[in-house]
Amino acid sequence: MIQLPTPKEPSQAIRRVAITAVGAYLPDRVLSNDDLERMVDTSDEWIRERTGISERRIVDKGTGCSFLASRAAQDALRRRGITADDIDLIVVATVTPDMSFPATACLVQDQIGASRAWGFDLSAACSGFNFALAAGTQFVASGAAERALVIGADVMSSITDYEDRATCILFGDAGGAVLLEAAQDGEGILGFNNQVDGSGCDLLKMPAGGSIRPPTHETVERKEHYLQQQGKAVFRFAVRNSADAAEKLLAELGFSRDEVSFLVCHQANARIIDAVARRLQLPPERVVKTIHKYGNTTAASIPTALRDALDRALLAPGDLVLFSSVGAGLTIGTAAIRWGGERTAPASAETNSTGP
Repeated sequence: MIQLPTPKEPSQAIRRVAITAVGAYLPDRVLSNDDLERMVDTSDEWIRERTGISERRIVDKGTGCSFLASRAAQDALRRRGITADDIDLIVVATVTPDMSFPATACLVQDQIGASRAWGFDLSAACSGFNFALAAGTQFVASGAAERALVIGADVMSSITDYEDRATCILFGDAGGAVLLEAAQDGEGILGFNNQVDGSGCDLLKMPAGGSIRPPTHETVERKEHYLQQQGKAVFRFAVRNSADAAEKLLAELGFSRDEVSFLVCHQANARIIDAVARRLQLPPERVVKTIHKYGNTTAASIPTALRDALDRALLAPGDLVLFSSVGAGLTIGTAAIRWGGERTAPASAETNSTGP
């Protein structure tokens, strides 16, 4: 049950919201460029030169998105020192749900034992995490939820054609999760600039499997249940719009480029990340990259890159961090965060580990 504050209640004031823990899950299996050389007409040099990717992680066949999402959520909860019963809301961003319905968030709720939580899925492809972050933030900001898990997870290997060398070299599987709570002084999510441009919907899509083209023998034979991408057009859109959206958000918040501590881009392609950084005039040491070792993990790429940056002790309290993404839709997702550091224990109550 959600009870919104009435106009007369002091709690009606909008709260600033912070990311207080970050979790990630990467499968053990590594698919290297050398492995792909034996599958399609490609080479390690060709892949690294065009994408910056050396390897990616792939789940075992039959592993669902909910598994990745649940493991990432449990990692975030363990780091925070709370249980799943402390969670009010679960938002899962994915384009590879376990099934069309029920929502992956329902499966995660059951798998982690979040007995008090409700939730839903959100589809915005590579911008999914940023869109889900915006949604979860509103619930915590309004007081409708005290703690929310925002998860980006995708099993991209399940919709990748491993006979198509233009796309199979790009994608990996992963799950990432952040915990949202009311912010303390000097920290918090500052704003979002999220957009869609449906005129580009044909540039990146999976043609079949929906209500217009439900599965048939013909759609399977024509490989219409795999993702299809017009790479050059998506590249141009991503570079131009990622930088423009970030600059607009910074201007609206009253910041300059020089004040940005770190850029955490969606990890689609090293050349896209580098081009966006150049347009924002950010040096390489202020750009977080995991594309070389994880590939493009779609909705999971920003939270897993954030976890990687924290593991390398790159971020410090007070840093201004930009999240930037472009995905199918076409979607554009941008967020600005004043980093406050992860919280390692609850404000009150005993600390316990999460479920199995």
